[in-house]
Amino acid sequence: MIPHGNSIKIFTGNSNPKLASDICTMLGQPLGDANLQRFSDGEIAVSINESVRGSDVFLIQSTCEPVNDHLMEMLIMIDALRRASAGRITAVMPYFGYARQDRKAKARDPISAKLVADLITTAGADRVLTMDLHAAQIQGFFNIPVDHMLGSSVLIPHLAKKFGIGNPDVVMVAPDLGSVGRARKYTDKLDLPVAIVDKRRPKANVSEVMNIIGDVKGKTVILADDMIDTAGTLCNAANALVERAGAKEVYACATHGVLSGPAIQRLEESAIKEGNLLDTIPLPEHKKCDKIKVLSVAEIFTEAIKRIYDESSVSALFD
Repeated sequence: MIPHGNSIKIFTGNSNPKLASDICTMLGQPLGDANLQRFSDGEIAVSINESVRGSDVFLIQSTCEPVNDHLMEMLIMIDALRRASAGRITAVMPYFGYARQDRKAKARDPISAKLVADLITTAGADRVLTMDLHAAQIQGFFNIPVDHMLGSSVLIPHLAKKFGIGNPDVVMVAPDLGSVGRARKYTDKLDLPVAIVDKRRPKANVSEVMNIIGDVKGKTVILADDMIDTAGTLCNAANALVERAGAKEVYACATHGVLSGPAIQRLEESAIKEGNLLDTIPLPEHKKCDKIKVLSVAEIFTEAIKRIYDESSVSALFD
């Protein structure tokens, strides 16, 4: 059995200090004192400047851009905390990078998500707390407990406030076949019909809309996905829903705003009226635009941290 720490301590790397600070404020805890520096050759140096002996330590670090730097920061911090005799270490990863490399798509492909899971475990993490893994089965890559949070628990109340429950003029749309299960979580809570965009992806980060399954003519549609990366899938789907299927207006929601490459330009030029993202990945100034509204996950992560410390159910948050 993993030992229970005698007090909560929160630490963070450089990936999302604002989220870590918000969580600390809600917990009424100070942020742990740690320094992350770089040697002249680029190596990462970590110093933990307070005692963590016997403590229940939560390290908040999204492995977002620059992915490898943030991943190494987390691994080295976990190792430092373990060697400092922390009672239990939970890697809090609001966004889990490499999650899309979860299987061999072709011969000689690596399964990088499994490798990252092994690295986190080997570094010394006792538990992982994350949100909306690209593939839920990645939980099975770990040999330690994984608490998997749902971004829909934050997005659904926002959408319910905006559109109401059971609105006959609103349709929830899955931007591809892989997102149907995710869209159904929204439709069950919001009492909405679901439509599906059937697409073909000729190569990575390139998608082509094929067919739209369901009636969206004259309706307000909400596209739901786990992440927005280059925004090609989402914007192609939004444009097709308006131009080919006659949708009145398009809203979008996603947990993780990766927003790489031409994503911002595509969103600004697309038929999407508003996009709702969560702050699992911080949104830098150069990626901000009028169409993007960011909602905070600090409250739900704070509650999850309390429940892990108290040894009570985390899944009850989503029942």
